[in-house]
Amino acid sequence: MITSNNNAKVKQVVQWQTKAKERRKDHVFLAEGIRMCEEAPVKNVREVYLTEELEQKIRQNAQNGDTAFWDKLQQTGYETVSPEVFAKMADTQTPQGILTVLEQPVYDLTQLLEQPDPLFLMLENLQDPGNLGTILRTAEGAGVTGILMDRECVDIYNPKTIRSTMGSVYRMPFVYVEDLGKGIQDLKDKGITTYAAHLEGKHSYDEENLTNPCAFLIGNEGNGLRREIADMADCYIKIPMLGQVESLNAAIASSVLMFEAARQRRKAD
Repeated sequence: MITSNNNAKVKQVVQWQTKAKERRKDHVFLAEGIRMCEEAPVKNVREVYLTEELEQKIRQNAQNGDTAFWDKLQQTGYETVSPEVFAKMADTQTPQGILTVLEQPVYDLTQLLEQPDPLFLMLENLQDPGNLGTILRTAEGAGVTGILMDRECVDIYNPKTIRSTMGSVYRMPFVYVEDLGKGIQDLKDKGITTYAAHLEGKHSYDEENLTNPCAFLIGNEGNGLRREIADMADCYIKIPMLGQVESLNAAIASSVLMFEAARQRRKAD
């Protein structure tokens, strides 16, 4: 059992927890909690740390017939740590007692573009970790093919983002692109219609045919899409508002658009 905060592994986890640069350098991310460990792909798991108390509970569950989690830990391996050390390693205020270190997945945009009737989301300069995590989770639920982000977007491996995905980070393909404009053009070259969510939209989002290959462009929470990016879209669309509300939060707006596409596609099947 690790009992000292000065342990080299503890110091390394704290670095990964707090510094995006360290996560990028070592190509890892962290996921806290029982569910996040249960859902983690075994092939991507590098390390697992848990408290002795939680280890005993999982072991007891296995003895009572619920062996799935215990069997997984035998595959991944794990180390126990004292409660004080785990509190140092964890990002949450009330940790569940387990933390998983995983290899960052790599997705190929070229392969994503070959998927039948693709549906993409393109994000520019999104800054809120919770928004990004919610968008990933919603995208999985709406059947989105992949998410493209520029380098100005918040780090998808930010601990708050990971928690917000509720496990979807393991399954929802995403790609950071150096040049979002080139990414848009790559999609258009493949016959994918691009829609910019914009206050100046002439058409309501539900008036467009979203059953064909398409992509939605979503901008920064405060400023929206930059004009040069928005103007690359085939069409500006808007979500009509009542009352005195001007626009929706980026995650909510994305959800509305993605699920309208999902609705149209279900109806067309």
